[in-house]
Amino acid sequence: MTISVTRRQFTVHDYARMRESGILTEDDRVELLDGEILVMSPIEPLHIGIVNKLNWLLGSLLGAKAIISIQNPIRLNDYSEPQPDLAILSPRDDFYAAALPTPDDVLLLIEIADSSIDYDRDEKLPLYASALIGEVWLVDVKKQVVEQYTQPAQGQYTRLHKVLYGSSIAATTIQGFELTTDRVF
Repeated sequence: MTISVTRRQFTVHDYARMRESGILTEDDRVELLDGEILVMSPIEPLHIGIVNKLNWLLGSLLGAKAIISIQNPIRLNDYSEPQPDLAILSPRDDFYAAALPTPDDVLLLIEIADSSIDYDRDEKLPLYASALIGEVWLVDVKKQVVEQYTQPAQGQYTRLHKVLYGSSIAATTIQGFELTTDRVF
C-alpha cells in the first residue's frame, strides 16, 4: 500500500494569522521560507555579540542614511518571510511600522553563520537572489571570513567575493560604505 503525503504551503497571510491568533508567539524562533515554517536554531552568545557589534558599527557608520533592522522579517513574496540577522534598509518615515520591508527596500542583508552556514547558503541565499536583493554578506564566524554575494540572476548570486580577516569590504549597494573585517569579529 502506498501512502500519499500532502504538504500544505503557508502564505505570509496564513503566517500572520498564526501570530495574531497566538499559534505562533514572538518567542517562537521560526521563519517562513518557500511556504514552510522552519524552526531556527538557538542563538549562541558569540552570534549575539557579533549582531550587537555590527548593529553599533553600522549605526555609527551609516547614521540617518539607512535603517538597521535586527532579526526582523522581510517579505520576499507571498510564501517567504525570512528574518535576516541584520538588514540595512532604505530610510522610511514610518520606520516600517505600516508594512514589512520588501526586496525593494533592502540595501544590504547580513547573515551571521556559526552553526547555520549550510542553512544560510543553501536555503536563504537562493531566496534572496530570486527576490533580486542586490547584496548579501554571509559572516562565517568559524573561518572569520565574510562572503559577499552580489549580482543576483536566475535564483543565484553570480558573484562571490570572500573577504579574509583584516581585509576591507565595500558594499556595492551603499555608496561609500566600507569596513575592515577585523571590526566584525
